[in-house]
Amino acid sequence: VQLQASGGGLVQPGGSLRLSCALSGRTFRSYGWFRQAPGKEREFVAAIFYSGRKYYNTESVKGRFTISRDNAKNTLNLEMNSLRPEDTAVYYCAAGDPILSSVSASGGYKYWGQGTQVTVSS
Repeated sequence: VQLQASGGGLVQPGGSLRLSCALSGRTFRSYGWFRQAPGKEREFVAAIFYSGRKYYNTESVKGRFTISRDNAKNTLNLEMNSLRPEDTAVYYCAAGDPILSSVSASGGYKYWGQGTQVTVSS
């Protein structure tokens, strides 16, 4: 199983970025995006279950971020709009088989990508 994240970079406040995570190996129950800012704990961003149902950290990213999975290309994507300086972090993609009540817990994901840096600054 391998996950390879890409798409990070420097963007101005209000801008957009699209992160992608190339997936290989078996299919998992859930795929997620987490982020970690300097000096802070890893934070759940969004997840998509095998059923297609999506979950978001509504407090942080509601209405601005969209998670999707492209089965044909075997990629996990995160479309980020209206970016804010507080979105600055290393973003990680993850795969695992968490139970529904733990979809936002990092402990529910066994496999992780290497992370991609997102910096929102003018």
